[in-house]
Amino acid sequence: MKTSLFTALLKTNDAVSPLLLRVALGAIFFPHGAQKVLGWFGGYGFSGTMGFFTGMLHVPVLFAVLAIAAEFLGSLALLAGLFTRVAALGIAATMAVAAIMVHSQHGFFMNWSGSQKGEGIEYHLLAIGIALALVIQGGGKWALDSQVARKLSATSGACS
Repeated sequence: MKTSLFTALLKTNDAVSPLLLRVALGAIFFPHGAQKVLGWFGGYGFSGTMGFFTGMLHVPVLFAVLAIAAEFLGSLALLAGLFTRVAALGIAATMAVAAIMVHSQHGFFMNWSGSQKGEGIEYHLLAIGIALALVIQGGGKWALDSQVARKLSATSGACS
């Protein structure tokens, strides 16, 4: 039986390490996404964030919306283990762009002492590394991806 690309995208195993990685990354990114979409945790909400991205950073509207969606919807998807690879790739791309466009000018280290104008790229590199591990491994134990993949395989098997 031929496995579809969609089923391969959802394929994962029952390992605990991807579960831990996706829950940690999802839990860390949910507040960041909620700041950008809902204005929670001291954020500016969707319109304020869009204004900052498009006006101050000159990010095209489509990419600004994708970055906001990656952080908010991506974090929820990671917590559920649904479309883990897509969500993780979105977060990795968003962090790579943020590191290059905004944070690389402040060096490597985060601003722990408050002595520099902004944050360095160490947090971004860590998030990218975790996200790429999830792109490779999938969602792991208790990921909804495995249930969706099973249903797709059963459906395609019945049609063959």
